Amino acid sequence: MKNPLLAFTDKGIYCEKAKVYLDPWKPVNKAIISHGHADHSRWGNKQYITHNRNIPVIKHRLGEINASGVEWNEPFVVNGVKFSLHPAGHIPGSSQIRVEHKGEVWVFSGDYKTEDDGLSTPYEPISCHSFITECTFGLPAFKWSPQKEVFREINQWWTENRAEGKTSVLFGYSLGKAQRLLKHLDTSIGQIYTHAAIENMNEVLRTYLKLPDTIRITKETKKDELKGNLVLAPPSAHGSSWLRKMVPYETATASGWMAFRGARRRRAVDKGFVLSDHCDWAGLLSSIEATGASRVICTHGYSDVFSRFLREKGYDARTEETQYEGELSEMNSTSESE
Repeated sequence: MKNPLLAFTDKGIYCEKAKVYLDPWKPVNKAIISHGHADHSRWGNKQYITHNRNIPVIKHRLGEINASGVEWNEPFVVNGVKFSLHPAGHIPGSSQIRVEHKGEVWVFSGDYKTEDDGLSTPYEPISCHSFITECTFGLPAFKWSPQKEVFREINQWWTENRAEGKTSVLFGYSLGKAQRLLKHLDTSIGQIYTHAAIENMNEVLRTYLKLPDTIRITKETKKDELKGNLVLAPPSAHGSSWLRKMVPYETATASGWMAFRGARRRRAVDKGFVLSDHCDWAGLLSSIEATGASRVICTHGYSDVFSRFLREKGYDARTEETQYEGELSEMNSTSESE
């Protein structure tokens, strides 16, 4: 395709006509940011444009940056190119980025999911000619159960641990996953304690989200206080000395990767719950169909498999390399002091 509206460069996804990058992975002058996860919003850009709800998140993570915000469906023009942000449903404040010039429309999905988690603004399909999609879980093997069923399992696990006098330690990324877990935990079972990284992010998000009460774990927290209650912690806390004061405890991870047989064993947790903030196979396909796009560009995840399937379905589909990591980034991040 000659001179596409959006091109993949060594710095990120670039709109040459506007001289703007979308979620760049190297420092640039002007960046439009889809959401606050570390692989999509990086330090060093001279100017950040994002959704208003994402500004406190990226400022918490990146410091005093030059950031301006817009609302959903609020168009803004840069050098004659019209941009707007639309709900992605991935985490609070997450956006799809719509780009329009001379009647041609592209949509960069960022990371997204179609199930309404009761916390993020629900995903909305946006009509376009070209759609850039993640493929984190782009295999038919990934099929999510309704979150209501998953949270029933999580709350039952906590109830059983409480009956046995154990602390329930549940791992989830500090931005998005932890708050989703918190939103749907049954607080009648016991109290919810939090690792500092998660509580710091809770404080940021509580400026516009209603979340259940939590108790920050400090050096003064006693082991007996935790017994029978639930602790929310980032994945980086697993196997750390921080967990010692919680003995006896049971550990669990909430992630889409728990759908893989053996994933729980590899992560050395006692229990795995299949819960992702990304689309499963069916969600990806239905989302793409709803856009009406004929051209689909597949990025991070199972992009080769997914793009091949789309070509068989008649789409003009291809893959592009990025430095986005999807749920791998959320599971493996060591930058949990945020």
